[in-house]
Amino acid sequence: MTKYIALLRGINVSGQKLIKMDALRTSLSKLGYDNIQTYIQSGNIVFETSESNQKKIESQIHENIKGTFGFDVPVIVRSQKEWKETFSNNPFVNDRSEEITKLYVTILADAPSQENLKVLEDFHSGPEEFSMVGSNLYLFYANGAGKSKLDHNTIERKLKVKGTSRNWKTTTKLMEMLNA
Repeated sequence: MTKYIALLRGINVSGQKLIKMDALRTSLSKLGYDNIQTYIQSGNIVFETSESNQKKIESQIHENIKGTFGFDVPVIVRSQKEWKETFSNNPFVNDRSEEITKLYVTILADAPSQENLKVLEDFHSGPEEFSMVGSNLYLFYANGAGKSKLDHNTIERKLKVKGTSRNWKTTTKLMEMLNA
C-alpha cells in the first residue's frame, strides 16, 4: 500500500460545495482506500491504496465526489514521495527562512509551459515573489495573500494549468500526517 494525498479544489468555501469530512471519508472508503484521514474542511485527504496510477486515483475520487455529493471538484493526487519533494523544495524556506504565515504553494496538475510561465512573470509586478519548481509554484506574499493580485485564479489563468493552493502551515501538517 502506498500513501497519497488528495487535494480538492474549491470545497467548503463561502458556503459553496459543502462536504462534511466524515461523509467524504465514508464515501472514499467505498473505493477501497485505507487509513483515510482529512485535515481541516478545505479538502486535504491522506490515505493508502494499492492503486499506483495517480490519474486513475484522481478520476476515482472525482467521480466519487460527483456521484455522492453532486459537485464537480478538481482533484490532484500526490504520492508520499512527491509530497516530500514538494515540502523539501520550497526556496523561501530553504534559502531565506521567510515567515511561514506568508508562504503558499500552488500544486499544479501539470508543469506549465515556459511560454505561460513567462506570461505570469510579465503580469507580476510584486511585492509577491514566486518560484516554479516542477509542477509546484512556491509563493511568498510579503504583505499577505489577502489583497494580492497574484491570487489563485490569476495563477491558473496565466499558466493555463489547473491547480490548488495551500498555505505552508497546511503543507507542513500534511507532511506530518504522511510521516505518522
